[in-house]
Amino acid sequence: MIRFIIIAILLVIFLIVSIPIQLVMLLIGFVAPDVRDKTSLRIVNWAFGVVIKLSGIKKTVIGYENVPKDEAVLYVMNHRSIFDIILTYTLMPGLTGFIAKKEMAKYATLSTWMMFLHCEFLDRDNPRKGLNMMKSSVNKIKKGISMAIFPEGTRNKNTEETILEFHKGSFKIAEMAGCRIVPVVLNNTSPIFEDHLPAIKSQHVIIEYMKPIDMTGMGRAEKRELPDKIREQMIQVYNRNQAMI
Repeated sequence: MIRFIIIAILLVIFLIVSIPIQLVMLLIGFVAPDVRDKTSLRIVNWAFGVVIKLSGIKKTVIGYENVPKDEAVLYVMNHRSIFDIILTYTLMPGLTGFIAKKEMAKYATLSTWMMFLHCEFLDRDNPRKGLNMMKSSVNKIKKGISMAIFPEGTRNKNTEETILEFHKGSFKIAEMAGCRIVPVVLNNTSPIFEDHLPAIKSQHVIIEYMKPIDMTGMGRAEKRELPDKIREQMIQVYNRNQAMI
């Protein structure tokens, strides 16, 4: 419980102090958007790093050499905890926007940082807005900004189901952008926070980056089956790594 209180206080302070910093970032963005993006990335990564350290999390990262360093990709990840974003974002080799639920846009200071980091907000209840989000994500990838998505669509709170069914539309982003897909499997993140709210407990987390998947040359049937195929492979990795916890 002490960890939660300390981290909560520091996050509130960070978000308050962020307000004038964000105003400066907005001004910089008019003349040097690249500087704004890189500076925002460093600031947020620093904040996430502090949270990870205070949470007492030990990370084991497998397959990081599989992550392309010179091209934008679509990361697809399983999702059990809000710490999934914190843990993986600090490992991204370049600018990466996460696709988040629309409710996140309500938190003004937080959503501003997310905007600086090229995140997108998904409204699943509005097909038109969902399509616009997809097109925006595709354009960002074509400009060299990677995107990350949780194709389960929500946090998996049912531990009996290793990984929930994937929303196949998530993979359309990679197809439309012509980029590779990097599956990412996270183990043991929900015991950090979600399994015993509001306490934050130290855990050993395993993050595995699987080999990139190129959809170029795939037939229509193969593309249609790809989400289920990737999910099955991720389940195998998850079960294997869970034995290491």
